[in-house]
Amino acid sequence: MSDFTNLLRPATFDDVVGQEHLSAQNAPLRVLCEKFALGHSFFYGPAGTGKTSIARIVAKTMELPFYEFNATSLKIEQLRKIFEQYKNALQKPLIFIDEAHRLAKNQQEVLLPVMENNGVLIIGASTENPFFSLTSAIRSRSMLFELKHITNASLTTLLTKALVLETLEMDEETKNYLVMSSGGDARAMLKLLEFASNVNKTISINLLKSLRPNALQAGSSEAGVHYDLASALIKSIRGSDENAAIYYLARLIEGGESADFIARRLVILASEDVGNANPQALTLTTSTLTSVSKIGFPEARIILAQAVIYLCASPKSNSAYLAINAALEYVKNGNSLEIPSAIKPNAQGYLYPHDYGGYVKQNYLSKPLKFVELKSIGYEKKMKEWIQNVKNIR
Repeated sequence: MSDFTNLLRPATFDDVVGQEHLSAQNAPLRVLCEKFALGHSFFYGPAGTGKTSIARIVAKTMELPFYEFNATSLKIEQLRKIFEQYKNALQKPLIFIDEAHRLAKNQQEVLLPVMENNGVLIIGASTENPFFSLTSAIRSRSMLFELKHITNASLTTLLTKALVLETLEMDEETKNYLVMSSGGDARAMLKLLEFASNVNKTISINLLKSLRPNALQAGSSEAGVHYDLASALIKSIRGSDENAAIYYLARLIEGGESADFIARRLVILASEDVGNANPQALTLTTSTLTSVSKIGFPEARIILAQAVIYLCASPKSNSAYLAINAALEYVKNGNSLEIPSAIKPNAQGYLYPHDYGGYVKQNYLSKPLKFVELKSIGYEKKMKEWIQNVKNIR
């Protein structure tokens, strides 16, 4: 039984399919590797998009010994043994860690010294953005590269290679089904092809459907990647079009998208687009996320539909989104204000608002700043009026 995934695994950057932004001749990742100048890096993106393959290509290009681990089973002693082995060596190893977002704090602490002195090259991979789970010390010493869903055109190129390599026959309808049903996941496509080829060298669409009957991801793969549909759902909710939103929700569900993924997007939207115009939206969507994670499909579809309709029917405000973005931009530009002495710990001169009926005027910033613009929409209108009234009265 041929292992299609390994047979078609790319050996060089030129062999990589669907990640041209990383593998093209002028792509920064490839240039750094070919100049032996790549530093510690983390790859993230959907399953089956080539994270492990590219890590192996990096090791081959930079002529480094390759050690592969998974963060869920990685033992600190394994790392220390490799560090000791290459302590005085002229050549450093590449340590590849899959599921990097699951690295425990003590594992990261062991990695930090060798990352600092460049005794090894660390490359991590994850289906989630690992930077949110890594310590600031690890992040500051690393680069982040995103891999994207492989396009249907690139999957078709890979499929053609596989058919020629294994002398398999398949009509155009079956090819289209195999590509479209794989949702941008090359490994999923090759695995289904592998199993089908062991049944018959002439592969039909009925054979594929008998092996993976629920694989056709009409929702997630027709237009390219699932992010297109997620974007359409969010924008429909933001535009208060409940029918469009329910339609795109159905497309995502039918396309095999996880309930958790959809619910997480709704939680984000509840703050970004509804915000304080209806603060209850965040509570409801958070409850939705908890509920669908415990219940799952098919019943989760009802919970998601309720949340989507509620968000469509809610007044919209992006004031919180705009405020934090403006404040972050201000801070990132190097604006660091001295904290007024009265509001530091154990400071003298602090005026306790409760002693003054709930509000008293005092300086909380060393110079006036304006980031928050509350809108006269929904509940946010009441918030705006309260803040204005209490300040004017006092």
